[in-house]
Amino acid sequence: MVKELEKQSSSRLTASGDAAAIKHLEQSIARGKHWYIALLEAIGMWHSPRETIDDFTYHYLIEGEAFDWLLLAERLCQTINGLLPENEKDALLFHGKPPLDLPAEQFKELIGERKYHQYLNYFYGITVEEALIQAVQEEIRKEKRLFGDYQEPEPGTGAYRRVYGSTKAILLRRFRKEKGYPPRQSASLTELKEFSYWLFKYRIRQNDKARVASDTRKALDWLKNHGFTGPDRRNLETGFSDISPATP
Repeated sequence: MVKELEKQSSSRLTASGDAAAIKHLEQSIARGKHWYIALLEAIGMWHSPRETIDDFTYHYLIEGEAFDWLLLAERLCQTINGLLPENEKDALLFHGKPPLDLPAEQFKELIGERKYHQYLNYFYGITVEEALIQAVQEEIRKEKRLFGDYQEPEPGTGAYRRVYGSTKAILLRRFRKEKGYPPRQSASLTELKEFSYWLFKYRIRQNDKARVASDTRKALDWLKNHGFTGPDRRNLETGFSDISPATP
């Protein structure tokens, strides 16, 4: 009974904190603060790792480690719809291009150190991991054009084999078995993010540091060449040679 009351109290405090974040965002913009700065401050104040609105569940924290800051940004922007420059908002939410080029330390200060470390987990564990597959798929397509009868499997299948040593279907079955998820024909967006984060950790376990760093650099270059900037440009300029989940 006591534990249930504590849980309910914690839930009320979380909801109160999230409401305060939304109020701060609205009031800060009304007072003339740049909307992106106000948004990052509100993100720093946010508490809930997930919430359900109109039957849709927003999962802001993947595996309790990787912070999907753009999903939370999208949710917060919806509360002030009409008050933001549409072109700047769309560039941020759809292309990861912020309206202000902030130094990394300022971005970290605005969202908080813990969330910043969790953001790095998401960036390297999901954004970069997905980019790595795209980069390798492009490599395979180029090889097929050059050699014509090249026997590598189709780019989608071949990319997973090159990076992880197995097919996507087999890896997905392993992931679901490990997580206790039932087999199914399709996957939700949240499950796909969890799968990418699982692949990130799998790749680190399976390969030496030099191979991990090389693959990560390849993915970062792909992101840079395809116009991705993100809130912390430093991440596209320097790859980590020793990558691991960065939660404090």
